[in-house]
Parts: sequence; C-alpha cells; structure tokens
Amino acid sequence: MRRFLAVLSAFLLLPIAACGDDANDSNDSLKIGLIVSLTGNYAPLGSEDKKSVELAVQQINDAGGLLGRKIELITRDDKSQPEQSVLSFNDLKGAGVAAVLGSPFSNSALATIPQVDREKIPYVSLTPADEQVKPIHPYVFVVPATSATYADRILQYYQAQGFTKVAVAHDSRSSYANAGTAGMKAKAAQYGVTLVADEQFETSTTEFSGVLNHVKTSGAQALTVWATGPPGVAFAKQYATAGLGIPLMFTGAQASTLWLKPAGPAAEGVFVASSIAVVGDALPAGEQKSAIEELSKPFTAQYGYPPPQFAADGYTGTKLLAAAVTKANSDDHAKIQQAFEGLTLTTPNGTYHYSATDHAGLTSDYISINVVKGGAFVATDWAKGKLAG
Repeated sequence: MRRFLAVLSAFLLLPIAACGDDANDSNDSLKIGLIVSLTGNYAPLGSEDKKSVELAVQQINDAGGLLGRKIELITRDDKSQPEQSVLSFNDLKGAGVAAVLGSPFSNSALATIPQVDREKIPYVSLTPADEQVKPIHPYVFVVPATSATYADRILQYYQAQGFTKVAVAHDSRSSYANAGTAGMKAKAAQYGVTLVADEQFETSTTEFSGVLNHVKTSGAQALTVWATGPPGVAFAKQYATAGLGIPLMFTGAQASTLWLKPAGPAAEGVFVASSIAVVGDALPAGEQKSAIEELSKPFTAQYGYPPPQFAADGYTGTKLLAAAVTKANSDDHAKIQQAFEGLTLTTPNGTYHYSATDHAGLTSDYISINVVKGGAFVATDWAKGKLAG
C-alpha cells in the first residue's frame, strides 16, 4: 500500500512539474554565444567586437528582448588560437545557445566550422575569409565583406585612378590575407591591372625592408597590403621612410584607431578600404546613415572614439542574428538557419541579402576607399561618389 501511494503521489505531481517547467521556459533568457579574441595577437580586434555586441544586446534587451525574452550573452575568449575557438564552441553548445557569433580571427573561424557543420548551430562569423562561404556551409553566415569582395573594390579604385601595375604584400599565415591576395590575382585582369609583385611575410614579421625594396624595383604604381594584427603598424612606419613614392593601400583590418594611433604620422596619406560604417558622416541622410548612427552615436559617447571596423562587424552581426530569430519566431537552430537564408536587412555595414546560395550577403558597393587625413579616416572623392549613388 505504501508503495502504491508513493507511485500515485509521483504520478499526480507530474502535470504540476510539467506546467512549472513550461512557465519557466516562457520567462527564461535566450542564450547567444560570442567567441572573440580577448588575449593574444588579435585582442585589438576582439575587444572592439565585444564592446559593440554588448551594446547591441543592451539595445535589444532595453526594447523588450527577442521572442519576449532577454538575451543572455555568453562570451568566450579564443586567445587568438584556433584550437581554443573549437573548445569555446563546444562549451557554448553545452550551454544551450541558440546561435554563436564567431571569432574575428580567420584561422579560428575556419578551425571551428567543421564543428558548426556537425552540430548544426547557426554561426555568425565576424571574419571575412572566403573559405567560410566557398563552398557554402549551411549554418555559417559571414558578416564582414569577404576578402574577395574587398579585392574587387580596391581594383575598381585602381582602375579609376588609371593604375595598371600593382604590387601586393600579404601575411602568408593569415587565411584572410591569402584569400584577399587570391581575389586580386583572380580579378586583376578584369580591371586592366597586372600584379607585378607578390611579397609574402608572416604574422610575426617586424622587418619589411626586403619586401619594400622588391616592390620599389617592381615598377608598381600602387601597393596593397593584406595583414591583420601588429604587422600593419610596423609596415606603415617602414613604408613612410622607404621612399617608394607610390600609394599604400591597407584593408578593413586597419580601419581602426587601434592601427591609426600607433601608426601615428606614418598613417597620414595612407589609403584604407573599410566598411561604409567607418565613414558614415560622408553619406547623405537616409536609411543607411541612420543605421550607422544607431551604432556610432552611443558607441562614441561611451568610449570616446568612433566605432572601428571590428565594432561595426560585431554590432551588425548581432542585429542580423536578432532579425533572423525574429523572422523565425523561434530559437530553434534549423528555423534560424532557414530565416537567415531569406533575410534582407540594412545595417551599419550596408544592406545584406542572404540566400541559400549566398551566405556572405554583402556586395562591394558597401566598401569605402578612404585616406588618412589629420589622424582620421576620410572617404575619398571617388568613394563619396560611389556611396552616394
């Protein structure tokens, strides 16, 4: 009899417990993972991503959250090490996240993608390496314009300037830099450009005299450098005293005060391709400028400087993910993935059009070619004409 009463008591409690669980589910948080480089070589990138992601999450939560739930951001440091990114992803999977915003370090993202493919958890990447979307990985969506897209925009600018001979220098250890160089090689002829030199260096390189001397004798009319992290500053300083007499072009990895300030006077006159978000003040009033100001005004007020490229990527990635969750009306991984593949959204980085065959979503129309003047990024006249159109 005692055993019967115990079983009966447990049975009667089951509906109550189930109802209690449902009630808790309706009020719990919606967990989002963030993998960023907060230590190591890529900490300058990851720290800016983190600031802007937190800003976007705060704005969304202040407006009521997603699906009636507040976002709980769970942040992990990949320590600028690919294997640590994989461990972080597995940890976030165990935490029950709806999606993951991925590392700004290309090598970390590429190391993590096999796990993303296996676990089928939406991964919103904050790095532009082309291998993430070529071929398509169903659950991977890239936020920054890809390296090949940057290459295309830079070549458009060179063609407009009448440059036909261009040199490239790139970090051979960086997937981002390798993809950008490959993109220039693939598209140069389309713009009437010949690559007369391709100089390689490594992320740990601090001396670039050999690279600069080779470029100097190549007959190049301009030099594009593909690099992330510390090499960008050292290269700019050594270029300033090398006497090449040709324009120097960096990419979005240098579109930040974290490059601008340490480069100092050596940055003056240097060209930097960037997201449209970096030069929002050059845009006419409208939806795009409003999207940029939604980030730039509170970010500048909080940190005392305008948001760099990486901050624009982190903020944009969060907004894109929020839009996909809202469209899916669910935190289910598969439903969020499906929502991404039909998503169109105007963000600080431009207007994205994701589809089943395009997980990059952004065209070169939203990349600006800037020049450093007075310690600030200023859109070139060429860029102003293109962006206004």
